[in-house]
Amino acid sequence: MTGFADFHRRSLEDREGFWKEQSQLIGWHKPPVQICDYSNPPFTRWFVGGQTNLCHNAVDRHLLTRPDQPALIFVSTETGVERTYTFHELHREVQRAAAALLALGVKRGDRVLIYMPMIAEAAFAMLACARIGAIHSVVFGGFASVSLASRIEDATPKAIVSADAGSRGGKVMPYKPLLDEAIRLSKHKPESVLLVDRGLAPMERVAGRDHDWAESVARQDGVQVPCVWLESTDISYTIYTSGTTGLPKGVQRDVGGYTVALAASMKHIFLGEPGETFFSTSDIGWVVGHSYIVYGPLIAGMATIMYEGVPIRPDAGIWWSLVEKYKVSGMFSAPTAVRVLKKHDPAFLAKYDLSSLKALFLAGEPLDEPTARWISDGLGVPIIDNYWQTESGWPILTIANGVEKKPSKFGSPGVPMYGYDVKIVHENTGEELTGANEKGVVVIEGPTPPGFMQTVWGDDARFVRTYWQTVPGKLVYSTFDWGIRDADGYYYILGRTDDVINVAGHRLGTREIEESISSHSGVAEVAVVGVADQLKGQVAMAFVVPRDSAAMVNTASRLKLEGEIMKVVDEQLGAVARPSRVHLVHALPKTRSGKLLRRAIQAVAEGRDAGDLTTIEDPSALQQIKDLMAP
Repeated sequence: MTGFADFHRRSLEDREGFWKEQSQLIGWHKPPVQICDYSNPPFTRWFVGGQTNLCHNAVDRHLLTRPDQPALIFVSTETGVERTYTFHELHREVQRAAAALLALGVKRGDRVLIYMPMIAEAAFAMLACARIGAIHSVVFGGFASVSLASRIEDATPKAIVSADAGSRGGKVMPYKPLLDEAIRLSKHKPESVLLVDRGLAPMERVAGRDHDWAESVARQDGVQVPCVWLESTDISYTIYTSGTTGLPKGVQRDVGGYTVALAASMKHIFLGEPGETFFSTSDIGWVVGHSYIVYGPLIAGMATIMYEGVPIRPDAGIWWSLVEKYKVSGMFSAPTAVRVLKKHDPAFLAKYDLSSLKALFLAGEPLDEPTARWISDGLGVPIIDNYWQTESGWPILTIANGVEKKPSKFGSPGVPMYGYDVKIVHENTGEELTGANEKGVVVIEGPTPPGFMQTVWGDDARFVRTYWQTVPGKLVYSTFDWGIRDADGYYYILGRTDDVINVAGHRLGTREIEESISSHSGVAEVAVVGVADQLKGQVAMAFVVPRDSAAMVNTASRLKLEGEIMKVVDEQLGAVARPSRVHLVHALPKTRSGKLLRRAIQAVAEGRDAGDLTTIEDPSALQQIKDLMAP
């Protein structure tokens, strides 16, 4: 077996040969004529001239060899439903959903927005879109109406697929009122809404627009819907990630490159074999849910568990009971979830037979060493951290034990993966930093590998400006993360360089939260920063200058304003964006040129040295924050 260093080197020096080999892992209707087209940097086109289909590779391709093997295992501890669909049954459900969408007038290239809880129908809808060449855009089911409306407006969907409600921790969360309000707020109005009625919450239907899922798919029973063969470079889906401007960015993904990237990653990184079971605890609203709940495991011929619930209900052993029951070989979760489990009896880790588990993969935010050691000792399997982004679609830094066994280093996600030309550069000069432990910005040289974002949906200029023009004098993709590389080549991620924070694996734009808070009439000015948190990785903390200074001295007025601000964020962006604290201050620290000193605020909030403050205009503004943060 080749060593990983040679494997990685070849992926960069012989892109054509390397990725042609990886492309054999998937099924093509028509093989590509050109492997990599980088004639128009920074735009990369993969497997040009090839024709394939994501749904064909995830479902149809397996019908000849494993029709009766489990494919989708749906488990809801919220509703007590547990159901396994074989590849044959999954094929039938996806065809019915595809036929229902076609009956609503959805065509190749049309957008379908999916706003759903973690239920099997959500996967059917995604795969159905892929089957007919429609572009799906999944929005996390916890998003509130204002956020959802902005995504509806940007994606301009022909149809929306949703449900009456989701449930989390035994609490029902109605979706339909949020969706109706979002459509009301949006300039774009979808022609059709397809609704799964779970019987969890009452919902009013809009005549002529709203359709019942069960009735719609039942009418299509037995209808054959062949896969539409798409160009490799066609769009498979868009997924929104927070932008620093407050406007959501639609990360646009291709068809062929993404399919190949997932097939290769399941083999080389996630150690997946046909017939095994993969369990990702993410949500389909996030990129991990796209890549490693719905598409990746199915492409690899594995069963995939789709779980609705929390990790501690009915008890803190629920996930491990599923590992035992379904003989899970690979599990993917987030450090936040492990930190939640860490608060419970470690006996739950020893209660179940976990001998099928090869590794636990963690991503979403930095993995601290104590958490890594706790779960490693408890499970007795490799704990493999990995670092990536919505934009990349699959891991940028990790350990590829499927190529060569390498030790993990706690605190480091690992080394650059094949296809990624990762460098650390000086933020001001763009000079590459090659020494050990030199801190700089983590960047990727083009061409970016298969599966990476093609562009920002509908805005090539924003794609170039946002990602490729931030490092002086160099056309490189910025991850917007600080990093160092040790003497062994392992990378360590040190935090964000921009104003996007990472709360329990969810990326949130501080600008979006600031704009939400600013909409409250009692707010004159606001700064939101991400503050390190032991459980969630980071939490949002808001510093607000009130319009009425009386709120600063009157406790009742202060508490009332803080509560109202929390409620505004809850209603507009959802609970995940709610600040952990709202602090009222008389002024925000700024430079004399008017630039807000966010990094200084963040440093003080985390109890660190705020650094050089020679340009600060009003030192008392920062001092007040220090006083507020004092234990």
